[in-house]
Amino acid sequence: MHKKRNIFLGVFLTIISIIYTYLVKTYDVKSIGPNNSEVGFSKINAWFSNLIGSHMSIYKVTEILGYLVILIVGIYGLIGLYQLIKRKSLFKVDKELYILGGLYVSMAIVYVFFEKFIINYRPILIEGELEASYPSSHTILAICICISSLIVSKNYLRKKYQSLIDTLTILLLLGVFLGRIISGVHWITDIIGGILISSTLLMHFYTLYDYNRHRSRRKRRKR
Repeated sequence: MHKKRNIFLGVFLTIISIIYTYLVKTYDVKSIGPNNSEVGFSKINAWFSNLIGSHMSIYKVTEILGYLVILIVGIYGLIGLYQLIKRKSLFKVDKELYILGGLYVSMAIVYVFFEKFIINYRPILIEGELEASYPSSHTILAICICISSLIVSKNYLRKKYQSLIDTLTILLLLGVFLGRIISGVHWITDIIGGILISSTLLMHFYTLYDYNRHRSRRKRRKR
């Protein structure tokens, strides 16, 4: 039952993300960005951009926090490497880590895709240059990595550290997410797109993770 529900939600979120991305590219498109760059949902985006303004100091903070998020990826990579060395087989490394790695690869593919097929550009110039803005890669990064870590970390942390690490992870997620909104370096539709796409990737990740967890439990019961 859970498996079917998870698959349905994953497919549903995928379809919604595709439709939303298409609308951002095609609906109410006007040249309201720097150097007359075009952006969809121009009325909503212009209103929000004028309301927030731009704050480069906050932008720089989110860049630093983004590196801390990437550090989480490195930690799980080291855990996988440790298991590989200790157990002397790729097949004996926890499947959860492979599934987590699949999420990271999916994020990288999404990032490269939208760098090649640009939907819109940022509402401000970065070092005098136009940069691809949709979706907010930092939003995807923070949501996918932090939430997946909250799911997986209980397998590798002692209980007495769990609450502290979870709290720090949530604060890091909020710092990147809210900072990216307040900094004004993205249109609001970029942030929403980041939420939808990261939710889609996370749902597919969780579907595989949950399936593997139940499969492992069934194997233990048979023994």
